Amino acid sequence: MDAFTRSLKLSGASNFRDLGGYVGLDGLPVRWRRIFRSDHLAALTPQDTALLASLQLSRAFDFRGAAERTALAYTLPDVAYHALSIEPTVVQRAKDMALAGQQISAAIAVELMQDTYRAFVNDNTEQFATLFAHLLADDAPLVFHCTAGKDRTGFAAALILSALGVPRDVVMQDYLLTNTLYLRPAGLAGHTPEEVLNVLWRVQEEFLEAALHAVDHDHGGMQRYLAERLRVGPAELRRLAALYLQPAAG
Repeated sequence: MDAFTRSLKLSGASNFRDLGGYVGLDGLPVRWRRIFRSDHLAALTPQDTALLASLQLSRAFDFRGAAERTALAYTLPDVAYHALSIEPTVVQRAKDMALAGQQISAAIAVELMQDTYRAFVNDNTEQFATLFAHLLADDAPLVFHCTAGKDRTGFAAALILSALGVPRDVVMQDYLLTNTLYLRPAGLAGHTPEEVLNVLWRVQEEFLEAALHAVDHDHGGMQRYLAERLRVGPAELRRLAALYLQPAAG
């Protein structure tokens, strides 16, 4: 397999991909085959599992809520599993609206998603801080994921890439790759209009921008947010760079 393939073609996960290759601090690229992001891993085939073993994947971090994890549980041989629960509040809010007889529109769904991303910034710092603590411990290959690998996972990826000095426009490009790769589960329509499903099961720049705006305006910018809320200060940033950026040639 090409060592520089970003998207790994798994049968049981459509959004499994490598964060390597993006140019970060001092023009150094992020190392390949160290940090992966994905949708859930409960449908992997034996061939998929063998591929992950060949990558020497050793750690998995699951942002799904309790019910999500129970419904689609998994184990991977020789991979340490860590639950970092972030409950899917947008789903619950949409259900509450439906029960109250309120019709959810695409515009309302966008607002719900933006609120969800702002909540990541302010309400879920401990989960992201824990992920960074594991990243700082050593550079053994790891994957972090949620259900679709787009929202909770997308914000986590944005934090990691930002900490490694990847420019914000490139962080956004990585975030939007979900729309190219992720395959929405079949049979979800029900009574929900397709334009609403396209909001809830895809990503938009406005979603991640809502989170990044909160980082900048509520917390004084990414560097300060990382240091004060996620315990990733200057020394930790240097260690992350040492672990996950390709050293300069010779």
